Amino acid sequence: MTPAEGKYNIKAVSKMLGIQPGTLRAWERRYNFMSPVRNVSGHRLYTEQQVQKLKWLLDKINQGFTISQAIELLENHKTETFIEENNQQDRAYELSQHLVHALLRFDEQEAHQLLSQAFTLYSIEKVTIDILGSLLVQVGDMWEKGQITTAHEHFTSAFLRSRIGMIFHTLPVNSYLPTAVAVCCPDESHELGLLIFTLYLRRRGFKVVYLGTGIPEEDVEMVIEELKPAFLFLSCSLTENLQGALKFIEGLQKRKDLAVGIGGPACDQLSDQQYQKIQSYLVGSTKEKWDNWIDYHLSNDV
Repeated sequence: MTPAEGKYNIKAVSKMLGIQPGTLRAWERRYNFMSPVRNVSGHRLYTEQQVQKLKWLLDKINQGFTISQAIELLENHKTETFIEENNQQDRAYELSQHLVHALLRFDEQEAHQLLSQAFTLYSIEKVTIDILGSLLVQVGDMWEKGQITTAHEHFTSAFLRSRIGMIFHTLPVNSYLPTAVAVCCPDESHELGLLIFTLYLRRRGFKVVYLGTGIPEEDVEMVIEELKPAFLFLSCSLTENLQGALKFIEGLQKRKDLAVGIGGPACDQLSDQQYQKIQSYLVGSTKEKWDNWIDYHLSNDV
């Protein structure tokens, strides 16, 4: 499958970019700037290039443009800069696909070589967030659809967990930044998304205590009491675990010196009413959103 073919359904694009599916549909309907192909069931399938255009638009919105201004800029400037950015994304996409294929063949040696190549070509943020992040979405989607076995998913997870851990311990800590604790919600078993976010935090210089999966709520509270972190980040992949996670967050609201954030695929499935209720806790699923959330709380002396 080439980048020009329809590949990502609207759920996958929503997860990758942190945009509600309804927002994507509204943009398409109101501004008529993108027409994803449809599969036999009538569902949208976005190409790699269309996903990159959406990422570009989000970058402009984060810089202060309105969506209409960003789209006008995109339409009026089929610039060499955008073409070059898109070519870079195509190369990164090709590399990520080779990595996926190596992992699904259980070829650990080739996977190591490909990932090392990625780190020589791109920044840590790009490799972990763009390449590995999209890889996780793709492998998770394949597993949910029964296209790969649990063994494939576990092998991929173990490989990435090992490589991310190796990078994590090489990054320096800024002693002027507060401590953060990262943990998966109760009953969660998928931790790689949280690992990528933890690596991002460490890259920014935070001291991060990574607890991972299987930690009871009372143990998390004990860690908070002992370490007194400024941040607690929760990851929730499964929608059935979201209500329990939000109830746990409510119990922590009495701690005025603790900022609690939550992210993960389950947060992309919120209704508009649910989103409005907990939006202050949502850290998002892009680096720009993570930066904005953390910078806001740092500026307010969390």
